[in-house]
Amino acid sequence: MKIIEDSTVLHKKLTEYKFQEIFGDVDTQPFSLQSYEAGEIILHEGIELHSLLYLVEGKVKATSSVETGKSLLLRFNHPLAIIGDIELVRHVPVQSQITAVTECLCIALPFDYIYNFEMKNPLFLQDLLKHLSYKLQTGTIASRVNLLASVENRFASYLLSTTTPDNEFGLELQTTNIGEIADLLGTSHRHVNRVIRNLCERGIIEKSRFSIRILNNQVLEEMSQGIRYE
Repeated sequence: MKIIEDSTVLHKKLTEYKFQEIFGDVDTQPFSLQSYEAGEIILHEGIELHSLLYLVEGKVKATSSVETGKSLLLRFNHPLAIIGDIELVRHVPVQSQITAVTECLCIALPFDYIYNFEMKNPLFLQDLLKHLSYKLQTGTIASRVNLLASVENRFASYLLSTTTPDNEFGLELQTTNIGEIADLLGTSHRHVNRVIRNLCERGIIEKSRFSIRILNNQVLEEMSQGIRYE
């Protein structure tokens, strides 16, 4: 994690996401801007968190550990997402590991400041409630998918959840990530490879030595049943 000292960049992001509509004069409040590299762990599960984080650039994934020592995928988050809302309200350690999927920027606001000055701010509380309810909804969906859906359905949901607007011609997925994807979907590397072979034979995806490319979004949509990890 790197603190960005350039106040111009911070102010630009605060204005872009209209923080002033919730907090008033943002220049008088202790906001800071943090950057993370792709693949960097932003929050480890179980640590104490001291600041609320607003994701203002990039993409992160939230995972939860299970007894086997592996992790299950909960959701992907895009701007404007809040990280640390449950920890703020419940006074608990970090509940999920948060990892930067791409390069990310987060605006941080210390918990101490929030407890002292913002917990009676109705606009802040309404915004917090909106994000918490969304997190409950996506957590419920992820639980249902992980428990009930087939590996093929989960893999389709994963592929479509990782597709971004600038990938309109298909998603290229590095095959070196297959083992990690299998862990996140709660299955084996071998099972994921069987699913990939089947999808290739059906002309839905194309696999090269180093990547996977989506060829038929419509069929994947049908397989995923409209469910996303986000």
